[in-house]
Amino acid sequence: MKNPELVIMAAGMGSRYGGLKQIDAVDEAGHIIIDYSIYDAIRAGFKAVTFIIKKEIEKDFREVMDKHLEGKDIEVKYVYQELDALPEGFSVPEGRKKPWGTAHAILTCLGTVEAPFAVINADDYYGANAFTKIYDFLKNAEDDEKYHYAMVGYKIKNTVTEQGTVSRGICSKDENGLLTEVVERTKIGIRDGEIYYTEDGVDTVLDPESIVSMNLWGFTPSYIEECSKRFAAFLTENLPKNPEKCEFFLPTVVSNLIEEGKADVRVLSNTDKWYGVTYKEDKATVVEAFRRLKAEGVYPENF
Repeated sequence: MKNPELVIMAAGMGSRYGGLKQIDAVDEAGHIIIDYSIYDAIRAGFKAVTFIIKKEIEKDFREVMDKHLEGKDIEVKYVYQELDALPEGFSVPEGRKKPWGTAHAILTCLGTVEAPFAVINADDYYGANAFTKIYDFLKNAEDDEKYHYAMVGYKIKNTVTEQGTVSRGICSKDENGLLTEVVERTKIGIRDGEIYYTEDGVDTVLDPESIVSMNLWGFTPSYIEECSKRFAAFLTENLPKNPEKCEFFLPTVVSNLIEEGKADVRVLSNTDKWYGVTYKEDKATVVEAFRRLKAEGVYPENF
């Protein structure tokens, strides 16, 4: 059994945040959120990390990460998510600037990541417990007549920001703790103390205890292959409808595999609070959170 690896999605330029938020320091020691994730991952047992980035940010990204990773006991790899990385017969629509989505990001790992792997967002803090749970699952993960995956679930009340709307995958699970559905909601916000999502101009209130995906998944390499196989069909269906903004979402592929009976996904519960910098105004909250975690002894001052 190959040792589990970590995949970090860092190709987004942070349009809502207003800059390259993946390398923005969040404490006085100059650590970035990725540093905390890698620290937690190494403690959990991960020994390799693959960064998914865009070539246009590589210089700035690596100037920071090469220094931060120096001396760390982890192998580092890079793959690139580019707009023109399309199947034969497809081309980038005129005016398209938006990346093709999280499932497209994962398919760029084909041929590079060949062990069970966890995938996270670069700009999200997940908590040390989450990495331990996903590593413990992945170290025994093996496909048989089905693919066997996992997801660390968070309570939606622990994952929203008061600075604007966010995207979350709303999850349902069965009595055995297996995921039955993930529905991607792209406009989730808080108003008058209630959490809601907006779709087609209509607001729907959500239960604050609802379980959501924060894109902390555990997969076998079969998931990368499935993303690669399904991308052309996604483009054929969606490019005519929304050529500039359609996205190939990671949770959508998961849901399709479940519906087809090809995969099951164990939901690993986690009560940790998520922290992230979706918007510039979120940064003060994140900085204070890490100051508090260090004061509590969860992290050393320097690592």
